[in-house]
This record gives sequence, C-alpha cells and structure tokens, in this order.
Amino acid sequence: MNLGGADRWVALSDGGIGLEDFLRANFPRVEAVILDFYHVAEYVAKLSRVLHPGDADADRRWRETTCEELKTSGGSAVLEKVRSLDLADRAGAASVRAEVVTYFTNQTHRMDYPHYLAQGWQIGSGPVESACKTVIGERMKGGGMRWGEDGADAMSHLRALFCSSDNQWAAFWSKN
Repeated sequence: MNLGGADRWVALSDGGIGLEDFLRANFPRVEAVILDFYHVAEYVAKLSRVLHPGDADADRRWRETTCEELKTSGGSAVLEKVRSLDLADRAGAASVRAEVVTYFTNQTHRMDYPHYLAQGWQIGSGPVESACKTVIGERMKGGGMRWGEDGADAMSHLRALFCSSDNQWAAFWSKN
C-alpha cells in the first residue's frame, strides 16, 4: 500500500501552526489542505454563546445557521458576517469576536467547504480519528501487548488491510 496509487491527495488538518507547511513538504501532491470543520465550529459556538447569553434557543439557531453558511458559502462569507456583527450591549463579545476574526483570517484559505463537499471530500476528522481508534487502537493496545517500531508498522499495515473491504485483503494476498 502506498499513496502513489491515489488519484488525488487531500489533507485534513486541525489548523495547528506549521501543519500546512509540513503537509505540503512531505506530501507534495496534496492539492488541498482542509481545516477540520468541527474545529471551526468550536469558534462559532464560542462566539454564539457570548452573542446570546442565557438564551439557549437563540444560541443554537445562530450557531446552526452560521455552521450551515460555512458549508454553503465558505469561510470568507462567514468572516464578513462576523466582522459586521453589531455588538452594542453585548458585554465581552468584542474580545471573542476579535479572537474569531483572527482565527478565520488566518484559516480562511482552508475553509472552502462548498468546494470540498462538491468534490465529495470529508471536512471533518471524525471518521479518521474513529478509524485510528478501531483499526489501530483496538489491535495495538490490548492488555500485555508490546510493540517495537518495525512490528507496530507491519501490524498496522496488515490491520488496515484486514479492516478494509474484502477485495482489498484478497488483492493484497493474490499472486497476480
């Protein structure tokens, strides 16, 4: 198994400093580095809470609407929405908005969610994180198990094949 056979390379990142540079340097065919949608949603939720203190329904509606706008219009549109908010009579909202504006400004180029979704790409890291837990974690972290680097690498490849569709397992072991 290697990445060379993939038609497209797409990376999903939590937006940490230097990660995009690392991904582009080590995976040169990456055509898009997508910012994990749920990391962005956490910033939206934080702002929503200060915009609607004590009003859980308004908080939920604004958060859901804004997250849907991220998916349909992208990060730039939501950034403009956030910048244009009227914060009169909203104590503490200005500092949270400033934090969200800074985050969005630094990350907008990775928030083209309408394009990513149109391509059929994942925008959240949940499936990958879940796969790490079930494919690797369940096999490698059992009671009494100890792995060296070579053994862990070999077992991880076999486990990924085993957990893939039947045709992947059979194709690997065929003598074609």
